[in-house]
Amino acid sequence: MNLVEASHAALEEIASDDLESLSAEEASACAAQLRKLLHAHNYRYHVLDDPVIADVEYDRLLRGLQKLERLHPDLVTPDSPTHRVGGSVQDRFEKVRHPVALLSLSNAFDVDELEAWYDRCRRGLSEHFGGDVRPVMTVELKLDGLAVAVTYEAGELVVGATRGNGIEGENITRNVRTIPSIPLVIPPEENDLPRPARLEVRGEIFIRKSDFERLNERAVAEGEKPYANPRNAAAGSVRQLDVSITASRPLSFMAYGVGPFEGVEPPDSQLSLLTWLGSYGFPVNEHTKRCASIEEVEATYEGWSTRREELDYEIDGLVVKIDAFDQQEELGYVSNAPRWAVAYKFPAQEATTTLKDIVVNVGRTGAIKPEAVLEPVHIGGVTVSQATLHNEDYIVNRDIRIGDVVIVKRAGDVIPQVIKPITEAREGDLPKWSMPGRCPACGTELVRLPDEADYYCMSTECPAQFIRLVEHFASRGAMDIEGLGAKLAVELVENGLVRHLSDIYRLTADELKTLDLFGEKRARNVLEGIDASRGRPLSQLLFALGIRHVGRTTAETLVEYVASLDELAEASAVDLERIDGIGAVIAESIVDWFKVDQNRRLVRSLAESGVNTKRLPEEEPVSAAEHQAAGKTFVLTGSLPTLTRTEASERIKAVGGRVTSSVSGNTDYLVAGDDPGSKYDRAQELGTVILNEEELLELLAG
Repeated sequence: MNLVEASHAALEEIASDDLESLSAEEASACAAQLRKLLHAHNYRYHVLDDPVIADVEYDRLLRGLQKLERLHPDLVTPDSPTHRVGGSVQDRFEKVRHPVALLSLSNAFDVDELEAWYDRCRRGLSEHFGGDVRPVMTVELKLDGLAVAVTYEAGELVVGATRGNGIEGENITRNVRTIPSIPLVIPPEENDLPRPARLEVRGEIFIRKSDFERLNERAVAEGEKPYANPRNAAAGSVRQLDVSITASRPLSFMAYGVGPFEGVEPPDSQLSLLTWLGSYGFPVNEHTKRCASIEEVEATYEGWSTRREELDYEIDGLVVKIDAFDQQEELGYVSNAPRWAVAYKFPAQEATTTLKDIVVNVGRTGAIKPEAVLEPVHIGGVTVSQATLHNEDYIVNRDIRIGDVVIVKRAGDVIPQVIKPITEAREGDLPKWSMPGRCPACGTELVRLPDEADYYCMSTECPAQFIRLVEHFASRGAMDIEGLGAKLAVELVENGLVRHLSDIYRLTADELKTLDLFGEKRARNVLEGIDASRGRPLSQLLFALGIRHVGRTTAETLVEYVASLDELAEASAVDLERIDGIGAVIAESIVDWFKVDQNRRLVRSLAESGVNTKRLPEEEPVSAAEHQAAGKTFVLTGSLPTLTRTEASERIKAVGGRVTSSVSGNTDYLVAGDDPGSKYDRAQELGTVILNEEELLELLAG
């Protein structure tokens, strides 16, 4: 039985057995097995940077051992994983002994466990200080990276070390020096602050999600195996013996605390410490805040659990700390963690399951997308049975095969995706997968376009493709045809009433009434919706046509420069590339679309049916110099109802405004959505004008 199978068997045993009812002999055997598995997983995670089970499964194994040790204290061994920080020191690096242990954190997985932690802190502080002490907490985002300590003497960086086992770490000083966000020198008297004679700064090395995507693209292009996630990529990059390799990786650093320091007056709280570190040039997280109650912490947790995908780095929860240092000192430590801090973990986003099959689907643009059929698995509150596999290259480069045990990730509302196979659990010689040669819907030979990862069915008669195109054409944001949804799109195409998009505008009540559940009133409502759509703005029609790479924002940009579909049809790729925001790929896609005779006939037919194909007066470009928002500074915060941050920023910039990330005295407008956070409070303090999305759109409309 391999490590994965043994771990899953242990998880099933923990879930099915009442650990309290085990005999002493059974408990001893179970604890020994759990220790063995946890040591093996610690080695794979912290040393090899190649975990084979999801974090949530590791946590369940650890909690099972913790419960057994509470029930049977005699089972606790000196090397128990419950009493170790996690990780080990690699022999190839010099060892560094931490002057003060660099400990892990205990975990809370729900609000009850968080409240239990806070109650323990309250009781301990109340007994010492007297009265009913309700300590204020600092709440920080828990970055999913590699913990390190960097030490400065007389202002110069002299040592960089990994956490290791908490007592000893690996000397990675040369590698740390290559990370741009870690200062090499603390300037003397920076911001009127005395330079510490000695200072150890503790923080997290990580890779931003945007940088991670580019790193994997480069790895694939060079024939290397892509990384499974940003955390593994960061850990592997820091532990390179060739420092030039580390220097080539997009590593970032964020400070969250200090070890020993000398020659300066220490801050008195966690939040003031972070401000102090920021004054010396160390990057700290801007989203840290104080909370006076568990209710405030829970609200912060709920907010970030739904908004975490907005961040350009991975987080797996919050770190909650008692803010005041004198209270921290009084609470002290257990063997492997401080009593005054806890990691409040988000629900698991990853799990392992079996890949039962790979099927391919046809998108509305003809793109062929492989999809994983999974043994159903519970991730983050939902049951997942299907997941994306992106494209053929993604599958081949990761050597994903039908029958593999795979790691599946579900992040927020994003479609679940297969991250990687666990090759150690592969049974037998499973065949490699390759893209089928023909379209599954119409049998047309598939084509892979130059410089694209996807295969395409180029047939305009492909039924799967056309049904989705009709649905997209009628959707909100496109032609917005009231009453013509996905189900009706299928019926219209399958019953032969719509063979071309322009056929939508030739439908009659008698034709609609031949369909199931269609009476006079419903037919009339649909026809009224179709008629109303004839006058939609040109940008909506352009988006509705389903031209590859032309989304809503791109369509709006194009309409600022071309007055009609006929004018766009005559534009060359060179002409289109002169438009700000239109690159070569989009330009070629538009030109290729208009080269197809059927598409040109479609444009003529739509115009003959009374559909607007010209720029409307309200779409006329506004001169940025004349607009009231020109030259004004905007800050965006929170989640807007309909616009993404990118869309809102582009609209502001289009009229001459500028968008910055932080509120200051120079900020003219704060645009606030749901859960606006500290920027909202700062704007109120400064008297900055605060707009909601509707007010922003009115302002931009002039």
